[in-house]
Amino acid sequence: MQNNIQLILGEIGTVLQQIDESETAHFIKEILRANKIVSTGAGRVGMAVRGFTMRLAHLGLSAHMVGDATVPSVGAGDLLLVASGSGETQTIVDLVTIAKKNGCRIALVTGTPASRIGQMADVIVQLSAPSKTKSIDGFISRQPMTTLNEQCLGLLFDAMVLSIMEQMNETHDTMWGRHSNLE
Repeated sequence: MQNNIQLILGEIGTVLQQIDESETAHFIKEILRANKIVSTGAGRVGMAVRGFTMRLAHLGLSAHMVGDATVPSVGAGDLLLVASGSGETQTIVDLVTIAKKNGCRIALVTGTPASRIGQMADVIVQLSAPSKTKSIDGFISRQPMTTLNEQCLGLLFDAMVLSIMEQMNETHDTMWGRHSNLE
């Protein structure tokens, strides 16, 4: 088991050390200037996005997840936060198209900036995680399918939360005050 853990941590480190700090700074700036943030992603990517959206709400931002019954309308001044490794998932392409038509800005985390979603995005963070079928600079993950992308996405979002906390002067304790008490 330890060998597998070390393999996974090594792969994650290889991907995350390639993150462009200027891209993440621009992404965070878009989050902080948005009136409302609505987030989306499919499958396991969507699970990572949901966790990030929850933390944005804990930071006191108006953050919602597509599919929830209380998701608001979007328009000018709002942000659709999207994660899509391929940038080509049709259901997500459709949501981005609708958001753009309503004047919403698009913030995208993807491994494929030239994708259809990438072409509509206002800000992009490139997360170059290879999969079993897609190598990046000769590096192929030993993990199945897109597992590495999802792991890296969750950690990238957690790192962004720390940066946003600092910029907003938020702390662990101030965020707990916004956490659900219906548990």
